[in-house]
Amino acid sequence: MLEELKGQIEKITYNNKETGYTVARVKIHGKPDLVTVVGNLMSPMPGEVLSMKGEWTSHPKYGRQFKVVYYESTVPATVLGIRKYLGSGLIKGIGPVMAERIVKQFGNQTLDIIEDQAERLAEVEGIGKKRIGMIRQAWDDQKEIREVMLFLQSHGISSAYASRIYKHYGDRSIGTVRENPYRLAMDIFGIGFLTADKIAGQLGFSKDSHLRAEAGILFILNQLADDGHVYYPYKPLMEKCHEVLQIDYNIMIKALEGLVISKKIVLENLIDDTKNTNKNNQAIYLSKFYFCEKRIAERIKLLISTPEILRPVQVEKAVEWVQKELSIQLAPNQLEAIRNALNNKVLILTGGPGTGKTTVINAILKIFNAMGARCLLAAPTGRAAKRMTETTGIPAKTLHRLLEFSFQSGGFQKNAEKPLNCHVLIVDEASMIDTVLMHHLMKAVPPTASFILVGDVNQLPSVGPGNVLKDLISSGTVPVTTLTEIFRQAAESLIIVNAHRINHGKFPLLPSHDHSKSPGDFYFIRQENPEKVLNIILDLTCKRIPKRFGYDPFDQVQVLTPMHRGTLGAANLNYHLQQALNPKKDSLILGGRSFKIDDKVMQIRNNYDKKVFNGDIGRIKHIDADSQELAILFDDRLVTYDFSELDEIVLAYAISVHKSQGSEYPVVIIPIITQHYILLQRNLIYTAVTRAKKLAVLVGTWKALAIGIKNDKTRKRYTLLKERLKFL
Repeated sequence: MLEELKGQIEKITYNNKETGYTVARVKIHGKPDLVTVVGNLMSPMPGEVLSMKGEWTSHPKYGRQFKVVYYESTVPATVLGIRKYLGSGLIKGIGPVMAERIVKQFGNQTLDIIEDQAERLAEVEGIGKKRIGMIRQAWDDQKEIREVMLFLQSHGISSAYASRIYKHYGDRSIGTVRENPYRLAMDIFGIGFLTADKIAGQLGFSKDSHLRAEAGILFILNQLADDGHVYYPYKPLMEKCHEVLQIDYNIMIKALEGLVISKKIVLENLIDDTKNTNKNNQAIYLSKFYFCEKRIAERIKLLISTPEILRPVQVEKAVEWVQKELSIQLAPNQLEAIRNALNNKVLILTGGPGTGKTTVINAILKIFNAMGARCLLAAPTGRAAKRMTETTGIPAKTLHRLLEFSFQSGGFQKNAEKPLNCHVLIVDEASMIDTVLMHHLMKAVPPTASFILVGDVNQLPSVGPGNVLKDLISSGTVPVTTLTEIFRQAAESLIIVNAHRINHGKFPLLPSHDHSKSPGDFYFIRQENPEKVLNIILDLTCKRIPKRFGYDPFDQVQVLTPMHRGTLGAANLNYHLQQALNPKKDSLILGGRSFKIDDKVMQIRNNYDKKVFNGDIGRIKHIDADSQELAILFDDRLVTYDFSELDEIVLAYAISVHKSQGSEYPVVIIPIITQHYILLQRNLIYTAVTRAKKLAVLVGTWKALAIGIKNDKTRKRYTLLKERLKFL
């Protein structure tokens, strides 16, 4: 038998926006002490009055609690409750100070005034027309959001995502969810198929429904794309779908046919060893990946076959001239790279650290500039573009800026109809370019231009689907120059020497213990216990490295980890590093996460509207509780976020190795323990070490390092770009 309880929220102890789970302290009428209430609450606010049904439980650590099963929410009636309610951050434009003024002016009538006579708020000092508009809009939005929340709750669904649903669909929210709840999984960031499936079940959708089967297949294909696959073979895909969806194969086959008819997926026959095709040997693509992969191959072929418009150059004379101009003697494979760049429309230049890729780029640029060519330089990330600018002296752009992405105008503005204005395009960090971005890039390259891709094929592949650089190299369609010689100055760095040793399956060398003259740049600290590894990393970051080497722990030291979860995962490392490096007490708590002024943070998805992209790192400079906004400085640009957008931001004192691609840091600290064995691969360790410019410190065990170095079997990614290039 459920008990009933009614009271006013005094304090929110904890609220997870992702799950809706809340711990609140509630004042119950007639009881002297506050009661702890736990359960899924709809955007709870101090001052809110709850009529609850639930049961009393006893927590071993926190004692007696009331566990909510059902509840209704009403706005407060007392002056004290209204003031607390408005000052809680419920409405953008009203903080604690302004709430105090409003309630002092209108008393018990405050909420009626906001509802029916909002213009009267101008009677309060500090409130003008602009703020009245903000308050009125926020109040109306809250009413709509609560309707969505109540609708979801009436079907037994957690309301954690209600504000996102409303933000996307507006007043169409309830109708859209009723008609096809599976749209949520495709349309709204953070709501996956499993959540949408749960909502559908509560709304009476059958497990065998056609909508569910189609949505499930698309969900699984998107998951596989997140793992790097451009397509997936028919038979294993159907097995995965059956395992996840638990529905009959015939229903899935019909759903697959429906998705082909609606052009959401593409099926393509693969040719097996007997040159026969069969249904079990089909590639299944999400449509956008099929067209992107196919068009990359077509544009590469077009680029190779189209004559260039630059005047002919005498290659050997140009090679001789540029060496004199730069006052250097180039190595044989560097000379080969320059000859290939002058003799071919398309070139791939690859090689590890210290092998002279930058020298080759500068030599090629000098020759092309002397020929009067218009040269453009670009890289996938802002940090990589900035580094390219510094090493060449020529401005380089991110690929998104080069292609003039505009959220308002609907995407990339540079394309086949409006190509880039250049004779030569050089793109660095090419291993990071995924299938979709490469498609847009290739569309914008003029057929008459020369195109040079520079990258390290031994690094981790792109975060997005595909393995573009590797496929281009292995296709044999494009000339490739691989730089292998480590030059003398680079060979003095153990970071570079050990990166190459790791890449060849060998253990790294460690410096001698005599650092009286100059400290080394590569260290391995042995420790098996994960908790002790964590403490060592904290000590290195906050004390030992800044004291001995003089590096700033915020801007110059970066912790890279293979994992997101666990003791040495990014989440836990960030929690402890934040406490150690930024111990300010004032913080913004959202969804169980804490943000403080001066925190180091990272954008985790492309936001084209703000022109901030996945992997960009910045510092929090301002938090405004009244306007519910937070400002982050990315390089020299201040970007504002609404609190509701902060699921795009995570702390960045520690980041994953994947997220570090395209960036370099003066100091890198890398935990390597056997708990990470699933992700320990040679290219991951190689990528992590090559992110360090001045100092690399590995903390962990030789056993874990050995596992990673020996494991050179990179996870297979299903792509057909190599085959398309070969047989187009």
